[in-house]
Amino acid sequence: MREMINKNSNQSSVIVKDKSISKKSVCGIMKDNTIDVIQKIESEVPSIFQGYTDLYTRYLHSIQDIFGTCSLAEKQYFDKMNIDQNVLKMYDDYLESVTIITKSQIDLSADFVKRYIQFRLFSIDSWDKHTHTWIDMYAKFLARSLQKEN
Repeated sequence: MREMINKNSNQSSVIVKDKSISKKSVCGIMKDNTIDVIQKIESEVPSIFQGYTDLYTRYLHSIQDIFGTCSLAEKQYFDKMNIDQNVLKMYDDYLESVTIITKSQIDLSADFVKRYIQFRLFSIDSWDKHTHTWIDMYAKFLARSLQKEN
């Protein structure tokens, strides 16, 4: 029997719990607590990723707004300079080529990350299979050890 004080009420009272103690094992205790931690991490992952996605999207829109605002203010300034259209065409061609290269690098980076994730998933699956094989062998060893003792 275990006595517990109820701290949630305004009055002090004693709650008596008659809880029979269930048999526990080391592995069971470790498994239950590990599962609790993993489930907590899993429950937080979507909101964390969504938070980073929202943050990054807001950051990119902020940069886009800055260039939009600056271009409106500077348009009048540069229009008054009467820059040669051939120079502007060359500048546009240059920035277009830089943009194409940058977008290509983004595609390569995204592809690398996707392949890296696939590699890691494969590695985890391989490790998992190896571990299960090892655990099966260990369980058989323990079973034989127990049979020899009896």
